[in-house]
Amino acid sequence: MKIVTDDLSGPEIARFLEEHVQQMRSLTPPESKHALDLDGLRKPGITFWSVLDGDALVGCGAIKRLDEGHAELKAMRITPARKRSGIASLLLAHIIAEAQRAGFTRLSLETGAAEFFLPARKLYEKFGFDYCEPFADYKPDPSSAFMTRKL
Repeated sequence: MKIVTDDLSGPEIARFLEEHVQQMRSLTPPESKHALDLDGLRKPGITFWSVLDGDALVGCGAIKRLDEGHAELKAMRITPARKRSGIASLLLAHIIAEAQRAGFTRLSLETGAAEFFLPARKLYEKFGFDYCEPFADYKPDPSSAFMTRKL
């Protein structure tokens, strides 16, 4: 298993992210969907990683710079067939370490509030994230849960 910085140019990651966006659209009202598509993830200030098991893409995640000390976790996804296999923990630990290495002092995220997202929220809690008020440009939303942690 290896985690690599990805330039988002390959067709496999494009398909993987399109599946992610489609899944989020099926679970979340349009006004509450905050998943970035491929173009959104290619913007300046975003660092994106892919998780590979051999040649197979099994996960991804990114951080988006909000300001000098604050970053947002984005696009965290594990292929459904590999959920609960430790990949998410491996990736989240990597992203936290990379955010610290980049000099960020806080890492925040938005995730769904529905039951479907409970495993993700439990993972973030396990890694020291606490629930918080909306940050950056987010507004209060009953479909969203906001979390943050100091680095």
